Amino acid sequence: MDNSNEFAPVYMRHDLMIEIGRLEMAMDHLEEREQAQQQQLRPRLESRMSHLLSELDHLPA
Repeated sequence: MDNSNEFAPVYMRHDLMIEIGRLEMAMDHLEEREQAQQQQLRPRLESRMSHLLSELDHLPA
């Protein structure tokens, strides 16, 4: 009997949480960058965060 499918959501949730943490750290360090870089990076980081949170919401509990 193969139980690997039962653990797939757990691993996916774990991976998403790690990536969300990395994005949060990147956003925390934006203030250390020049204004032009902040304006360029912030929308990309926020978009990625939104996408990851949406994927996290759609995982089975």
